[in-house]
Amino acid sequence: MDSKQIILRGNSGRGKTTTVLKLQEMLGEATLVVSQDVVRRDMLKVNDREGNLSIALSKQIAEFGLGKCPFIIVEGILINKRYKNMLLDLINTFEQNVYTYYFDVPFEETLNRHKKRGKVNEFGESEMRSWWNEKDYLGVPNEKIITKDTLQEEVVRNILNDIGVEKTRLHFNE
Repeated sequence: MDSKQIILRGNSGRGKTTTVLKLQEMLGEATLVVSQDVVRRDMLKVNDREGNLSIALSKQIAEFGLGKCPFIIVEGILINKRYKNMLLDLINTFEQNVYTYYFDVPFEETLNRHKKRGKVNEFGESEMRSWWNEKDYLGVPNEKIITKDTLQEEVVRNILNDIGVEKTRLHFNE
């Protein structure tokens, strides 16, 4: 089986998780999602610092899906200073079957979106500023930039188109 890897990165509050959930719903069974938040906070309960255990575990989980799952989605803030080497290793492992996206949204827009989310009581503006990374592009060939003007439906449609999946089952409740 040729597995396709989708990497979704960017600052908090842009819609990465919403995009992942919609993609997983559309792509169906055996779509493996490797969420930075789930691995780091829920599974390991470690802080996001250099060399934390979630980096290696995320890589192992994604590699597990190679040849077993048609789609592996790696998602999170995944800042370069901590995750770049792991991401580049995964990109090399998956070779031509990698689709990389960076959600590039201004801080003020991210803050406004955060205020409308369920996580609004978990953290606020000062925490978001402390982990903010302006234009933290991975810089790999074919990395696509998703801007604040791109609607959620458009993001999902574009990714599905990029990976060559029919969109006939795509439905949105927006």
